[in-house]
Parts: sequence; C-alpha cells; structure tokens
Amino acid sequence: MSISKELLSEMYRKMLRIRKFEKTASVFFAEGKIPGFVHLYIGEEAIAVGACANLRDDDFITSTHRGHGHIVAKGGNLKYMMAELFGKETGYCKGKGGSMHIADAELGILGANGIVGAGHLIATGSAWSAQYRGTDQVSICFFGDASTNQSTFHEAMNLASLWKLPVIFVCENNLYGISVSQARHQNIKDISQRAIGYGMPALSADGNDVLTVYEQVGEAVSRARAGEGPTLLEFKTYRQHGHFEGDPGAYRPKEEVEAWLQKDPLPRFESHLLGSGILTEEELEAVRSEVDEEIREALEFADASPYPTPESSVQDIYSDLIEEARIR
Repeated sequence: MSISKELLSEMYRKMLRIRKFEKTASVFFAEGKIPGFVHLYIGEEAIAVGACANLRDDDFITSTHRGHGHIVAKGGNLKYMMAELFGKETGYCKGKGGSMHIADAELGILGANGIVGAGHLIATGSAWSAQYRGTDQVSICFFGDASTNQSTFHEAMNLASLWKLPVIFVCENNLYGISVSQARHQNIKDISQRAIGYGMPALSADGNDVLTVYEQVGEAVSRARAGEGPTLLEFKTYRQHGHFEGDPGAYRPKEEVEAWLQKDPLPRFESHLLGSGILTEEELEAVRSEVDEEIREALEFADASPYPTPESSVQDIYSDLIEEARIR
C-alpha cells in the first residue's frame, strides 16, 4: 500500500485535531461551560480519519452521539463545532443541537444523532439517492456495537444488500454498549458475522491502526463506487474516557483499560511516521503547534459568540424540503 507523504501528514493532523478538540471539550465541560451531555471520541480517532480519508466532499456520512471525530475527519469547521458545544448561535446548528447533533450538509455530514441506530437508515437512504441519481457518491455509516441489536441496523443491511446500494457500514466496536460489555449483549465474537445473513462482504480488523482502516475502507469504497454494493466493516477499538463525561467507568477492569491505553492510535501512528522516516520530530512538532493554534482560535470564536435569543427558539423548526434541500 503506497500512501503519499502529504496524505499521511494530513491523516496525522486530523487525528491530532480530534484528540486536542476532545481534550479541550473535556476541560470546559468539567468547568460547566458546555451544557448537556458530552461523549468523547478519544481513543477511536484512527477509525474516523482512516475511513474519511477515502471520501470526497460530496460523499455522505452519518454519525452518532459520539460524533465529533467523524465531523472533524470529514472536514468540519472547528470554530462552528466549538460554538455549537458552547450553545452559541454561531454554531453549526445555531446552538440548538449541542454536542450530539452537529451536521453540515455542504460537506455531506448528514448529522450526528442522539438516537441509537438512527444513522443506519439515513445512510442507506443517501446511498439510494446516489444510486437513483446515477452518481458514484458513497455513504459511510458510523455506529457502535450495541446499535447492531437495533432493528434499524438489520433493516438497513437487508435493503442495502438487496439493492446493492453504495453504503459502507463501519462499526466502531469499543466493546461496551454504555456500561454493558459486548459479551453480555451478543452471542457472537465478531459483529462482522452478522453480514452473513445478508450476503454482504464483511471483516473485522484493528481499529487503532489508521493505515489498516484506510486500506479496508478504501477497498469497500471502490466496490461501492463500482456498483458492487455495500460492505460491513467492524473495527475494534476502545474509548479512553467513560461513555459520557462524568461516567466513572467502574464497570471496566483497570487491567483492561491499561492494556488498551498501550494501543493508543495516536502515539502508534506517530511511531510509524518517525520510524519509517516519513516525518521528522520537527515536522510532527510543527503540526502540533498549528493544531494548538486552531483549537485556541476555535475557543476564542466560541467564547466571543452570542447565545441564541429566546425568540429564536421557534425558528428553524420547519423547512420546505423541496425548495431548500441540496442534493448533489
């Protein structure tokens, strides 16, 4: 597998951007400046970045309640994201969506979603739209292990397989559905086994290796663009924080947490870049400094932005979908 230095550098930048954005969100949530719930993507960065590196701006993704990483990886604006977390009117959803409901139709980001399993059918619908319009656009549906117990998952898999829709189902298996381990809510070892019943190609792989994710999703995207239908990809990973900020995580053994911290995807990728001579320590440090500045600017933007007015609570509720929908 040959990947240009430019792409590898950009993948590192995006992984670091996600990590620093999430670390910042953790701090300000603890200070009470971010309302509602916050679910962080720390530890899973390789999946979003490796997957989205195969996409164009006009391709689609659907996300989850743990969606910051997907949005950043697809090219989301950090200032608008930070403002949305802070509940400011300059945010992606004018401060009304918060941490779990960020979208950017211009980038094909069809929305993070607080409803477990909601993205399965949205991604399948956008894939059908591409097929109907005769484009080679693809959709990636990001979701967690526990959502594969939802009827939406099975409905989407069945229809996508039957109609050979250009959708890639990317399961981010972080081993827990909130506080319940996969072993306690499923009688299978690999979620990829669920594709058998739908005649769909599938595999399970290391979700903490960004290059593995990039390669496997790339093959699935190529199949989808060629009209060969959907793929189920299960990437095994681990969230380093609790299910939500404030979750003490007592249900996870300390030995397990420590073992997975040794597999952290960010230092792992840094070691690869340095060991292969792709980037120098000076080049990595330059990226770190640039990302720090991006986060600082996003914080300043969010902090200086106004809150929505009470009157705006009844705005943006209805939309004329025929007139306003932008279908590429």
